[in-house]
Amino acid sequence: GVRGAYVNEIRVQLAGNQPQKQVQERLREYIKQTRRFFMNFRAKTVQESIVETVHIIRPSDLNDAGRLFGGVLMQWIDEVAALVAKRHSQMNVTTASVDNLQFLHGAFQRDVIVIIGKVTHVGHTSMEVKVETYVENTDGKRALINRAFLTLIGLGPDNRPAILPRLILKSEEDRKEWERAEIRRSLRRKQREEGFHFYGE
Repeated sequence: GVRGAYVNEIRVQLAGNQPQKQVQERLREYIKQTRRFFMNFRAKTVQESIVETVHIIRPSDLNDAGRLFGGVLMQWIDEVAALVAKRHSQMNVTTASVDNLQFLHGAFQRDVIVIIGKVTHVGHTSMEVKVETYVENTDGKRALINRAFLTLIGLGPDNRPAILPRLILKSEEDRKEWERAEIRRSLRRKQREEGFHFYGE
């Protein structure tokens, strides 16, 4: 990232016997960049990055059976997960995998679709986002029709995986979600070892 570039440049200058004043100027700039980095790199709560979007199903969103096309819903889910991950990390992200995608019920033309995403687990450079999809009735009641868990990677200025801010677990539900995410993470690791790959990998 930016810090690595400054460190490498300073090393080159020292090795090449650059003027001491020039090296000191680069060191001061590096310190400024580092301070700026850590000021922005604060831990965040689950609530700070929650995203909710609303869609109305149109004829172009339907498959031949008159139901919401799964590919359309998958796109909406991926977009919500990316927004959640960006809010938490304050950097660009990319989807690494999608697993445990459960279609519980169908949705039809003119249904109101509500999609809610939140961070459930944060590792070194990757995070898990849970995305739940509901059909909202005219009385405001919501019925769950889909649940998905996506793994996203934070990307630094050099487009390489970057360290992520910690996740603050404030409620008992936050802690339970984290524990369940740890189990899913272990299962994914075991399945990878057995040669199974998730969508997007």
